[in-house]
Amino acid sequence: MTNLNSIFSASVSLLNADLSLDIGATIEHALKIEKLGVSPAFLGSTSMAQLLEISDKKKLIKEILKHQFQSVLIGTGCNSLGDTINLIRYSLDQGFKGAFLIMNPSYYAPEDEGVFNFFSNIQKAVRCKIVLYNFSKLGAGYAFSPEIVKKLVNEFGTEAFVGMKDSSGNCWENLKINNFSLLVGNECHMLKNLQLGGSRGVISATLQCCPSLARKVFEKKDQKDYEKMCAIRR
Repeated sequence: MTNLNSIFSASVSLLNADLSLDIGATIEHALKIEKLGVSPAFLGSTSMAQLLEISDKKKLIKEILKHQFQSVLIGTGCNSLGDTINLIRYSLDQGFKGAFLIMNPSYYAPEDEGVFNFFSNIQKAVRCKIVLYNFSKLGAGYAFSPEIVKKLVNEFGTEAFVGMKDSSGNCWENLKINNFSLLVGNECHMLKNLQLGGSRGVISATLQCCPSLARKVFEKKDQKDYEKMCAIRR
């Protein structure tokens, strides 16, 4: 089991003047946030990953693995199945042992069968740990149902599908799978999510605005600190 009972920041991508990825500055920023209590999730939607070149993504992944992050997620989801598999293989070849955060292809209007086939083909090509990214606003309107998640887990196990980031908000309260981590995309749901038990946490961009406070809320669950954190998000 991969335990994601933690809090992650959806990391930003810092760019050079020519719009290429400033890898050093991107890593430095993530390291500062981690020292304040929040682990990084690289190359997701906040990172504008769909707009970055594959070559820049690979350079960043290689650099990430040179640093001793306590915990890290890497987004490898692309609209191209081949590019997604390519980035996963590259990461594993570089020695990455963590989980990959992947959303369904976000251009055409996906349906359950197509999404199931997309993730099945990834696992058939290269066995890896995947955190499903449920975000209908960016995923062409598609939201994972509890049924499609259970189907993927039943087919490949929780060694392959280790958890979900639920930014759509339709799964985290209702989905119950043993040894499967559920992370909300809004820290204002953090306390309720933790109260549901199991391996639970948060992945949110705005945790970068209050990382020390978010860590305190996660560990001590103080109501006043929680309200202060939610006010910062709003």
